[in-house]
This record gives sequence, C-alpha cells and structure tokens, in this order.
Amino acid sequence: MAAPIKFGVGQSVLRKEDDALIRGKGRYTDDLAPSAALHALVLRSPHAHATFTIDVAAARLLPGVALILTAEDTAELGGLPCLFNLETDPFTAPPYPILAKEEVRHVGDAIAFVVADSLDHARDAIEAIKVEWTTLPAVTGVVNAIKPDAPQVWAEHKGNVLFDVSIGDKVAVDAAFAKAHAVAEIRIVNPRVVASFMETRAAVCEYDTKRDHLTLTAGSQGSHRLRDILCQNVLKMPTEKMRVICPDVGGGFGTKLFPYREYALLAVAARRLRKSVRWAADRSEHFMGDAQGRDNVTTARMALAEDGKFLAMDVDLMGDMGAYLSTFATYIPLGGAGMLPGLYDIQAFHCRVRTIFTHTVPVDAYRGAGRPEAAYVIERLVDACARKLDMTVDAVRRKNFIPPRALPYKTATGKVYDSGDFSAHLKRAMEIAEWKEFPKRAKAAKKHGLIRGIGLASYVEVCGTMGEETANVRLDPNGDVTILIGTQSSGQGHQTAYAQIVAEQFGLPPERIHIHQGDTEEIATGLGTGGSASIPSGGVSVQRATHELGDKLKQIAAEALEAGLGELEIADGVIRVAGTHRAISFADLAKRAGADPAKLNGSAW
Repeated sequence: MAAPIKFGVGQSVLRKEDDALIRGKGRYTDDLAPSAALHALVLRSPHAHATFTIDVAAARLLPGVALILTAEDTAELGGLPCLFNLETDPFTAPPYPILAKEEVRHVGDAIAFVVADSLDHARDAIEAIKVEWTTLPAVTGVVNAIKPDAPQVWAEHKGNVLFDVSIGDKVAVDAAFAKAHAVAEIRIVNPRVVASFMETRAAVCEYDTKRDHLTLTAGSQGSHRLRDILCQNVLKMPTEKMRVICPDVGGGFGTKLFPYREYALLAVAARRLRKSVRWAADRSEHFMGDAQGRDNVTTARMALAEDGKFLAMDVDLMGDMGAYLSTFATYIPLGGAGMLPGLYDIQAFHCRVRTIFTHTVPVDAYRGAGRPEAAYVIERLVDACARKLDMTVDAVRRKNFIPPRALPYKTATGKVYDSGDFSAHLKRAMEIAEWKEFPKRAKAAKKHGLIRGIGLASYVEVCGTMGEETANVRLDPNGDVTILIGTQSSGQGHQTAYAQIVAEQFGLPPERIHIHQGDTEEIATGLGTGGSASIPSGGVSVQRATHELGDKLKQIAAEALEAGLGELEIADGVIRVAGTHRAISFADLAKRAGADPAKLNGSAW
C-alpha cells in the first residue's frame, strides 16, 4: 500500500460535506417529502398523569380529514421495546404503547394520530377531538419518586423502582471506610437535558400497493436498526416489506437512534390509506415527544489515607427513566457506572444503581450516554478529596493516578487501560494553561470587576461498543471508489473521514471517493451511529475492506503488467511496478475485471 499522502488520515483537508450544506443544497427529510403526501399531527397529553376518554367521531367528519388513529385502532401493534435487560436479575418492562389507552403518564404522551390533506385541516381535527381528562397525582425527580408516599407510575413496580443492583465489592469497601483517615463526600445532580438538534425529527412513509411495501424516509441515526425494530417488534411484518432511507440528518446526539411512535403510525396510515403520509415535529413537540438525556442523582464517597491515597470509593446512583423505558434507557446509568473510577488507582469500589420511574418524558442515550456523568462525579469527588486533606487539586491527582508501570491495568469495574502516562499529561496541560501564573490573571481580572476561575479534570470513556460494522469498498467503472456502510452521519463528517482512510491507502483525492449510507435497500447491514463507534468500528472496517480490495486489484494488475504481486505498489489511483513507469489505472483495472463484481469489491467488519 502507498505511504500516507496529503489527503490521508490526520491530514488537513476540506470537508466533503460542507460545500453542499453551506449552499443550502443539503437533502433532509422534509426536502424529500412527496408534494402530494398527506399531513399528520399527534394529539398529546397536557397532563403529567391522568386518565381519559376520547371521542373522535366529530373530528373524523371534518373537511380534509383522511384518518384518525387512537389506541383502539392500533391495538394489533406491539409496543416500543427496551433492548437492555439484566442477566442476573431480569426485569419485566412496562408496556410502551404506540398510542396511550385510557391513561397518560407524562406531558406529551401520545393519544391520537390525525392525517389530513393539509396541516390546517389536521389542526382543525386535533382541536375537534373531545377528550375528558381526570388528573391524577404525579411525581417528578428520583428523590421524590422513591419516597414512601410518592404517586406510583406503574403499580407493578413498587416504590417506582425498576431495578436496584450493585457492582463492585461492598465488603471490601466497607472495610476500607472503617479504617480511613478521612472521608470525602459529594452529592451530584446531573440535570435532565433536551437534545435540541437543529433538525427536528421528521418522516414520510410511502406505500407501494403492488408490492405491499413501505418506504420510510426519516432523519435517523441508523436505517437498519430502525427498520428491524419497527418491523419485528411493532408492525410485526417481514423486514423485506420495509425500506428505510436516511438522507442528510441535522444533528442527532444519540436521541435520533431510537424508534419512535410516529414512525409506526406513519406506516399504519400509509398502508391503510394507500397514500404517502408525512409528519414533522415542531420545537415544542420535540421537547415533549423525544427521548431526553442525563437526569441522575449521585452520592459518592471516597475513603482516604492520611497521605492522600484513595482507599475505596462508594457510590449511590439513581437514574431517572421517565414514564416508559426507551430503547437503551436501562443500560445508561449501569453502563456509565463502569467508568466511575476514572483514571485513578482505586482498589476497592462499590456502586448501587437504581433505575426510577417518574411521570416525565422517557430518558435514553445522549452524548456519551452515562460516561460524561461518571467523569463529572469522579472529578468533583477528587476535588472534594483535595479540600478534605488540604492538598492541591493537582497533587491529589498525581498521588492517585494509575502509574505507567501498572499498565495494562484492570479497574475495579473490569475496564482495562492498556497505555498512558496520566501524570505526564497533567503536567503538560498545566504548562500549556500556565497554571502557576493563574493568580496573576485572577488578580488582574478582579480589578475589572470580573471573576476568573481555573480547574482540572480528566476524562476517559469506553466507546465503539455498538458491535462490528460491515463496510463494502468497491471500484467503480470510472476508477473512482465507493464505500457502502451502515453508519449514519448526523454532522460528524463521515464523508470526509472515510474518504481519508481510502485516500491514504490508494492515493486517490477525496473527490474521487464516494460514501453511501442510510439505505436498507442499497446496504445489506448496519448498526447505525452511536456510542462514538463510527471511526473505532466503521473506520476499521473501511480500512480492512480497502486493504482487501487493494489485494484483489493487485492480482488483476499482476496479470496485466506481467509482474509478481510483491513488485507492485498502489499510489495516485494506479498500480505500478515499483521503481518503473509500468502502471495500470484503476479505470483500466475495472475494465479488465469484466463482469465479475467480486473482483472489484472488498468487504470487512
């Protein structure tokens, strides 16, 4: 393979995506919606907890109204699934219905789906639906939810607790705390956040009557996962009966990875009406209908030796699930807890994890999914340790960082760190920040009525845990290269990143490398994008697939150039005999391969 070139990994290149996007030529879901499509709106609960009766008879008779769906009309559908359960103590998830029946459990809970020939007519129908509400006591916040007299979200989950599990060695931790010189303790609230991506969720579903086939176009983070869950769990139909297309996606942050109620409702409506149906959330609906993030309350304690050494860490973590269990919701606090020891040599560790129901919008993976919460807890706790022992924040860290000689190091939660010199990183960061000069800067700021602060924090996380992503790299007839992969860009720059991986091996400029994502008909498999996995998993697959394609092209070139494989090198989009001018272009290689596409494809995972 060729040596790295100016377009390779780590080199500065113009992003392939940006020209179209900054010129307004991006193609988002709303841009692709058929003009003849019907319009859909969702009727949502204004109450956090209530029982209700609903009457849509009058609304169905209004001009332009094509269909109104309630829970009775969607009774055959499965609910939205939670895909994570405990191996040691499995729980039974409460139902997450596509439309709520008789009882709502959060503001924004969906109770009806209206389809009409225009948005105005759909709004008229929404306003004409008669709903009789009987409000019930509601609870928000995990601290309130576990109180003995708290309103219950689900009767079968007493005390609003889904599960209460521990990781680590409580016996060892208790023993260490018993002999500690001092104990530092903090209570941290990771507040609930709304994703607020620039492009609100939107989708359009088209129905092909002849094939009994649905095409769903949606701004998602993964076409395959969305199709599979909708077909297998909700619509109960073969996956071959649905194609999912993800065009440009205007931000996701994790929360566009999941299936949502509207996608299933669009599929039902399109099939029943035999017409295309479109829906787009407004900003308020995004706040009430899309999975939110964070929302943990954590108490953490550290047992300390007199010299500042950490003896043990004990954590109590409560994660708010909201009213229903979203796709990966239960994994987030438990998985994040595995990163609580951070970069510190903590031999004894224990964490109690409770997942709690509240009358709020469901919570799921969002920007780091539990790992940033863990980093926030441990770094705040380390600062508290410094204050407790009257040490500087850098000194207590140097005292407790995992030393290079201990690597590879397995943490008390089972994570293995293979390399790193954390004290050296700290020293260099402080030099760059001119840490010692900070008091002068703070004093100067104070003269101008300003308050200046400085702090230290380290961050380590596990990523790339979505699984093995498959990539296909093929040589096109004109000598360009096309990558087919199941990840989905939502602003990360996949077009550029994957192109650089191919460019580094083949010497092609990025404009000759094309990336196709987000179409279940064109791409066989895909995990989607989440958990910081696109480059750790998808990038590795692209690299391996490119290498495989290169080996196949060399075999064709060896015959054409009458040379041995060991004599050949790939550079600048040609294969040449090293040290000579004898070469063959990629385009000519494509012609020589004839009608056998297997010779022009490389696949890997």
